[in-house]
Amino acid sequence: MRRIERLKAKNRLGLIFFPAFDWEIDPGHPERQERLLYTRDQVFEEGLLDIEGIVEYKPELASKDDVSRANICVPDIESVSTVSHLISAGAAIKAAALVLEGKVDKAFAIVRPPGHHAFRVVHGARGFCNINNEAIMVEAIRKKYPDLKIAFVDTDAHHADGTQEIFYHDPNVLCISLHQDGRTLYPGTGFIHELGGPGAFARTLNIPLPPGTTDEGLLYAVKEFILPVLEDFKPDLVINSAGQDNHYSDPLTNMRVSAQGYARMNDLLDPDLAILQGGYSIETALPYVNVGIILAMAGLDYTCVREPDYKAEKLQQDRAISLEIQRTVEWLQKVWEERDRIDLEKIFGKLDKFYRREKDIYYDTDGISETQEEKVRICPDCPGYLLLDSTARRAYYRQRRIYAVTIPRLVCDDCYQEAWAEFEKAHTSNKGNYAYIYLQDLKKDKYISKGPF
Repeated sequence: MRRIERLKAKNRLGLIFFPAFDWEIDPGHPERQERLLYTRDQVFEEGLLDIEGIVEYKPELASKDDVSRANICVPDIESVSTVSHLISAGAAIKAAALVLEGKVDKAFAIVRPPGHHAFRVVHGARGFCNINNEAIMVEAIRKKYPDLKIAFVDTDAHHADGTQEIFYHDPNVLCISLHQDGRTLYPGTGFIHELGGPGAFARTLNIPLPPGTTDEGLLYAVKEFILPVLEDFKPDLVINSAGQDNHYSDPLTNMRVSAQGYARMNDLLDPDLAILQGGYSIETALPYVNVGIILAMAGLDYTCVREPDYKAEKLQQDRAISLEIQRTVEWLQKVWEERDRIDLEKIFGKLDKFYRREKDIYYDTDGISETQEEKVRICPDCPGYLLLDSTARRAYYRQRRIYAVTIPRLVCDDCYQEAWAEFEKAHTSNKGNYAYIYLQDLKKDKYISKGPF
């Protein structure tokens, strides 16, 4: 009798499912309870968990301390998130821990709710995101491994504006986002001139893709630009922020990427981690895209993965789109190659003690408008600290203004003392200007909330 050998994964892969079947924005909303139902069914139907080396792990709950290292929730965590959000973030943390502790070679957190549109200051939900699960993960693992160099490659069709904003001044985090051009899709950002702050220039890299981009354009950007950048940056950890709404059947976008394109992209990127973000074609895309990603990360053949309605001839890329992507890549290549020789004052203006940015942030899910001034301390010895002055308004509600001081882990002693002095000054001199005042101290792992005033 012939012996049938069990299929074995080349890479030990940990899978963490959290479909959040008890949470949704609305029964008819794209981010609803059954969003990952068909994916889970497909994984079981294909017998992926029977493959030697692919192991499912249970998610864990992110703590309040975990959340507060990445997000400043106004007025508090309970007001802007649910247990499901904490489990989604905890699953991402668990995935990273499995890899860093050597229990698996790679891990994929197939979770919801998503998080990459949540900024550092959180007044409510925007882009279906409340708290930033992948930023929470990064700060959790950097508590134990503070010197890690991390690279995000966000492949969601919507620009990863929240993750970009949180790490905009962090030289040890490279944020690369491949997304549909912000002139045609929410959140209307992610342009090539968004390149990071003066202390982390070219650590933010955006590749806006024209509507109608197919596997060809996506893979061109990966091979011609992203892979060489990753080779230069030499990250300790590569994270695919695995949004799947670039798929040709997604109801919210105008892209034309297939499950094969996603699988091939993951094969090329060879990420240590993948964290699911968006993707709303819950029957005709997500089951096949996720299976393709799982097989690619496990080092197995994924060429048989096909959507039932897949027709290659319908996914041919227009030449004009190819030329536009080529021009974008060439411009970014030049920026990357010259990043250490660029006169930053020609880009940012005169760099005195602080660099300032003003932001207008709209929370489309909760209907909140926020204006924010961000000041980052310019220091030759460290990334500097952040001062944030934020005012949020909602129709028919009174506006609420908050102030926050954020101290990064690798701050120098002088900036650390300055930042604490700024917090004390804001607290003692507050005459009803601010409803809440916060301190986010990553160096000493402290989080202080003062208010309401």
